[in-house]
Amino acid sequence: MTPQRPGSLPRGWRRAARLTPGAGLHSARVAWRHSLRFRLALTYSLLALGLITLITLGVVTLLLGSMERQFVDRLNERADTLAQAFSDPGSLGRAAGSASAYTMLIGFDGQVSSASSALREYIDSPYPFGDLSRVPVQNTTVRVVKRKAGNFGTLWVGLPEDDLLAARQSALSALLLALIVSPAVLLLTGWFVGRRALAGLESAANLADRIDPTHSLETLPLPGREDEVHRLLAAINRLLVRIEAGQAREKQLLGQIVHELGAPLTVLKASLQRAEERTHDPEVARAALVADELTFTTQDLMQLARGQLELKLAWHYIPARTLQGRLDRLVPGTTFVGDWGGGILCDPDRLTQALRNLLANGRRAAGAAGTVTLTLAESPERLTFTVHDSGPGLPDDLGERIFEPFVSGAGSSGLGLSVARQIARLHGGELSGTTHPRGGALFTLTIPGAALGDEEDEAVEEDPVPAVS
Repeated sequence: MTPQRPGSLPRGWRRAARLTPGAGLHSARVAWRHSLRFRLALTYSLLALGLITLITLGVVTLLLGSMERQFVDRLNERADTLAQAFSDPGSLGRAAGSASAYTMLIGFDGQVSSASSALREYIDSPYPFGDLSRVPVQNTTVRVVKRKAGNFGTLWVGLPEDDLLAARQSALSALLLALIVSPAVLLLTGWFVGRRALAGLESAANLADRIDPTHSLETLPLPGREDEVHRLLAAINRLLVRIEAGQAREKQLLGQIVHELGAPLTVLKASLQRAEERTHDPEVARAALVADELTFTTQDLMQLARGQLELKLAWHYIPARTLQGRLDRLVPGTTFVGDWGGGILCDPDRLTQALRNLLANGRRAAGAAGTVTLTLAESPERLTFTVHDSGPGLPDDLGERIFEPFVSGAGSSGLGLSVARQIARLHGGELSGTTHPRGGALFTLTIPGAALGDEEDEAVEEDPVPAVS
């Protein structure tokens, strides 16, 4: 395989990096029933339904009341006209036209002396309805009133109220239909109106969800209208500006600290190494290891200060044995297992830093008498480095937080695992950790295999990656 020039990322690795879990933030869609749009539409629909119900009930009540009054007035007018005719015998002829199909004359003895054609069956019989104001006559409900008929007795006048009942039933049916249809219509209307009104807010939420503070803090676009959404987004943008300024100050401070520590540590490390070579004093050797630890801690701090956006990788194709020799010198006592006879396409310094952090953590957890094993497995698609120690394993309460900066379960700085995962992802790979079933921590670092560089279509244009300056 042809080695890649420094600063050039193979096409297959770019594809693997794009497919790497965690390479970007994915916005999660909120369930419709929990969305602000749905809650606003539901609230609007319920309020509108309540108002429509009250207004409709009022209108129907007034309408039915008016119909009831008209019916009663009509019945009373007819009864009064007939009663007046019986009181004035000369006007009986004129009143005949006002007689209804439901009229009876009840004598003083309680017998029906005369009746209209629909009630002839009651003639010469006792009055059958007593004090009822509504009576059934031939499957018809008749509203009844009584009037004094002068010397003839009592006049009984009825008026069928089937039309009134039908109108009342129609009004109630219309009201019920409106109460059934209105909520659905109002909810759909509110949903579409809310969707249009909150479109800017939803778009801004999607953009804000994709913001990754480790890469960029670009401000959100503002809508044209200066409404509540505009003010909210403007406030978020001001917050992003303050966060970015704070991050810049933190990076500058970390860079200054690392710079101030780097030179003295380099001199101290070289002096201790020369002293160890001359004296072979174990205390000096232990101090040299501490100096190495501090040197790597400053490197981790520098990478944290730079972040992924500023960090550049210098790609080289190196023998796996070269990487093994580096790690063996940095973390003595490591057991190397697997196939170390192949080659690795990587940034050697960064990959050494990541694996050294994992091995140092394993050695710290296992202690001087424990074991730390680094296994390399190769496939056409990826290289897998597995670090297993004989320590107590990962704390159950930390979980994925173990990879966050300054989170540690072993009393260390808490930067090693965070930096190691960052380096793995920059290579297009991933780092995960768990507790081994037989005890101890188990970390797995994967990077794409060098063979992926030959699998891409030659027509794909290569994206250059700047070399380390």
